[in-house]
Amino acid sequence: MITGTVDATQELAAFLRTRRERLDPRDAGIPAGRRSRRTPGLRREEVAELAGISVDYVVRLEQARGLRPSAEVVEALASALRLVPDERAYLFDLARHRPRETGKPATTAEPSLARLVADLSPRPAMLMNHRFDILAWNVELARLLLDFDALPPPQRNAMWLCLLRPEMREFYVDRDRVLREGVAHLRAAWAAHAEDPVLAALITECLTRDEEFARLWGERAVRVNGRGRKVLRHPDAGLLTVEFETLTPQQDPDQRLVIYRAADEESQSALDRLGAR
Repeated sequence: MITGTVDATQELAAFLRTRRERLDPRDAGIPAGRRSRRTPGLRREEVAELAGISVDYVVRLEQARGLRPSAEVVEALASALRLVPDERAYLFDLARHRPRETGKPATTAEPSLARLVADLSPRPAMLMNHRFDILAWNVELARLLLDFDALPPPQRNAMWLCLLRPEMREFYVDRDRVLREGVAHLRAAWAAHAEDPVLAALITECLTRDEEFARLWGERAVRVNGRGRKVLRHPDAGLLTVEFETLTPQQDPDQRLVIYRAADEESQSALDRLGAR
């Protein structure tokens, strides 16, 4: 299991192997009757043929033998392996062909964004960084989720709370999906911020303390989920469904604004009751 800041060569090798092994040859246009197959997925020579590179090059990449593929090779591999956009971006991050974000990761809310979070009331809203650290929130968000003021700052992290805060384990009705999407998002952030030791420490803690996280992390799923729906089991308001939207400010791309709204009339009534407390 990989921990720590990103060893790009090792992770690139593992990612290429898992994506090759999951691909059905028929989906890649490989004739079914070529040869019998003892293992699932494509063979290395088939990936090489589809990508227009040598088999030896694919072997050395998968064995983490110090190669740094060009942007053209990365694009060819992404096409050959039929990667979805988030996986393609992840592969480019590992090969260090996307522009790196400059400056230190945000650890405090940009003041104008913190004011915007407050101004979004009565809609629950919060501001996070790429690590899922919660940097700012309004009172409606605290009533919907947790009293963040009562938490030590290191625990104000959406992933940490979902995994390791006891009362949050039953909060999401579809916990497996929520956690799966969060882990896939966190893996994308891990590749995009390869030198962030705080993010690496968070991942290491989650790996060592939660078997479910470790299992999902090992799947190497990659997905950046900016909108969706969650069904919550609130201790006071009961069941309610919220939709969320994530926005990234142009001047502060490391900070993400997350806005919740009720998905139906019953859920809106539940939010109104929480707001009136």
